[in-house]
Amino acid sequence: MWIWLPGKTTPVVAGRIRPESGAFVFNYGRSYLARDDAIPVYVPELPLRVGVIRPDPPLEIANALRDATPDAWGRRVILHRLAGDGPVEDTADLDELTFMLRSGSDRVGALDFQASPTEYLPREAENASIDQLHDAAESVERGLPLPADLGEALQHGSAIGGARPKALVRDGDGKYVAKFSSSNDTYSVVKAEFIAMRLARMAGLDAAPVKLARAMNKDVLLIRRFDREPTEAGWERRAFVSALTLLGLDERMAAHASYEDLADIVRARFTAPADTLRELFARMTFNVLVGNTDDHARNHAAFWDGDALTLTPAYDICPQARIGREASQGMRIHGRERRSQLSMCLATAHKFLLSHDRALAIAKRQVGVIARNWDGLCTEAQLNDADRRLLWRRQFLNDLAFEGVEDAFREAIGHLSAVSS
Repeated sequence: MWIWLPGKTTPVVAGRIRPESGAFVFNYGRSYLARDDAIPVYVPELPLRVGVIRPDPPLEIANALRDATPDAWGRRVILHRLAGDGPVEDTADLDELTFMLRSGSDRVGALDFQASPTEYLPREAENASIDQLHDAAESVERGLPLPADLGEALQHGSAIGGARPKALVRDGDGKYVAKFSSSNDTYSVVKAEFIAMRLARMAGLDAAPVKLARAMNKDVLLIRRFDREPTEAGWERRAFVSALTLLGLDERMAAHASYEDLADIVRARFTAPADTLRELFARMTFNVLVGNTDDHARNHAAFWDGDALTLTPAYDICPQARIGREASQGMRIHGRERRSQLSMCLATAHKFLLSHDRALAIAKRQVGVIARNWDGLCTEAQLNDADRRLLWRRQFLNDLAFEGVEDAFREAIGHLSAVSS
């Protein structure tokens, strides 16, 4: 395992991962431990010490390492390419080391994985066009063969997480995650996420900048990466860990992830805890209001500098397909409850060091921002009338969100009927 240390533009080898007794163990290298600027990959999980470090059961691999490996889409791309070398029936046939070594080197955060402890050879590809990458992603979805150059270009972005088709692109002095339309989309998911992300910034949330593009006559969402910083010497990489790692959970336990438990960690370990708690609470209520029920613990993250944690910008606020009123959030909101309601959020405001009135004011402001800017953003995104009708008051500002607190939001709800649908 190689790591980009804070402020550096080239990696150094940090340690070794190997399978042992049904798990993947890690140990730091002697040369890394001898460095004055060495930082732990993440504590308490991988403290900076001599000897083998086993993951705490039931984890099979340290979560901080798992954060840097592919999720559903990246594994699908790798599986698709490996199928060209022989039959591979399922990702269960492959272990984590395979995904580490087959996925692109420009992965999220500040880690990379190599076969060699002495020679760093990045797995990168020439900058393919967005059209070419969209075409390649569509071929993977359809199970069609990929030309070698496009396969490498798509695989370059295979370790950036998530289940939807995506790739990495560079535009000027910025690096972006490109999210593509899927052949299974029944409405413009790309434009819906663009609108939600823009609304988040308008509502005062620290959300990653986004822009829309077109490729193969389809929409593409470009999300600026915040884990990369351009410098005269090259690109610096910022280490970060997911909320799943912060909570000490693996995918099989992800259903137990809780906003309240994450708030406890923020109070104890984050920089600027009071401001961070307010931001986290505002993200929770905003997810409820825009129908982003995919707010699971891998869609929250924190920068890690070897000592302290700092909340990253929000990066995956995507309204989800929904029929009727019923919906639940990806993480628990209050106790074991996860129903998509502001009443649940308000009931837990004290965990975020917020009074009921201040928490209510945050939600009311968000409702107003969404209502005032909905028409303008839909026009900017060129969202068609059918999708506007599908999204408005279903994903965005569904009545379920206000159930139990109708009196507090009566004036705001009353104004919603005047907004174009």
